[in-house]
Amino acid sequence: MTNKIKGWQAGALAAGLGLAASFFYVRAKTKQAEAENPPQGRFVTVDGVRLHYLEKGEGPVLVLLHGNGVLANDFEHSGLLDRAAEHYRVIAFDRPGFGYSERPRSKVWTPQAQARLLRHALQALDVESAIVLGHSWGTLVALSMALEAPDFVRGLVLLSGYYYPSLRLDAPLGSGPAIPVIGDLMRFTVSPLLTRMMWRPLTKRVFSPMPVADAFRAMPPWMALRPSQLRASAAESALMVPAAMSLAKRYPELKVPAVIVAGTQDKIVDFSHNAERLNERIPDSELQLQPGVGHMTHYAHPDQVLAAIDSIASKVGEHLYPRTPQAEALARASESGV
Repeated sequence: MTNKIKGWQAGALAAGLGLAASFFYVRAKTKQAEAENPPQGRFVTVDGVRLHYLEKGEGPVLVLLHGNGVLANDFEHSGLLDRAAEHYRVIAFDRPGFGYSERPRSKVWTPQAQARLLRHALQALDVESAIVLGHSWGTLVALSMALEAPDFVRGLVLLSGYYYPSLRLDAPLGSGPAIPVIGDLMRFTVSPLLTRMMWRPLTKRVFSPMPVADAFRAMPPWMALRPSQLRASAAESALMVPAAMSLAKRYPELKVPAVIVAGTQDKIVDFSHNAERLNERIPDSELQLQPGVGHMTHYAHPDQVLAAIDSIASKVGEHLYPRTPQAEALARASESGV
């Protein structure tokens, strides 16, 4: 019995030392990542929350909302932000809890709550109306904003979105770091290390069947593995199914035009259950499928995404510049019924 107690004590001590070592390693890597990647944009504080955003260009306002697990600069790495800024005033937010934006724990950050906060932030930046583009989880925020403020959101571009509830094993598996107390311990110790070990297969899966884009590799993994961002990512994993369930019944109420873009080989979100279904259920939408493309549609064919933005801008009368050749080709195809 005494030997068993001593063995248990030795195991507990070893586990404690391991957690302590993990904590100090994660803290050091977090500080290093933030020192090497300081905020490149500006800050705005609304409703008591400090938000970081990137802004570039002039013209009609285009808002970019990133997906789960990444930062606003995902749109820089894909090239979409810089290219869109040639014709638009582009504003890309770090959504609450991601990048350098705050995510107060006193609030459940549903898509509706995020949409309200970001709209207030845009109004603080003197934006009266905008086209809103969302990727992945960001599409839920974009849709929420359009449903709540159709006079503010002129049109939507939705990339690789999850719109309807379905069985998702990755949702509960990824939500651990958001659990109070236990999750806090995990995200400051073992979760960043485990996720770092899985980083390559995870990124390979989101890009599959295409290779991981070289530009995406420029994103430092430890910026996404910081404890604060892991908590935000985990919370959004937990919220994904209930958020889609809550919004799905309201999609027919949408009053703004939308272009829905999806890859036919997306291993994260099934395009037939989501993109095709949404296109059938909202009044003014256009579906654009990218054959042989996975979840990262804005990396695979940025020209098509830019054309989708131009198409929406032309519809709502906010396009102040000539349409791109891609937009002209899409327009001709639409007029001919192709």
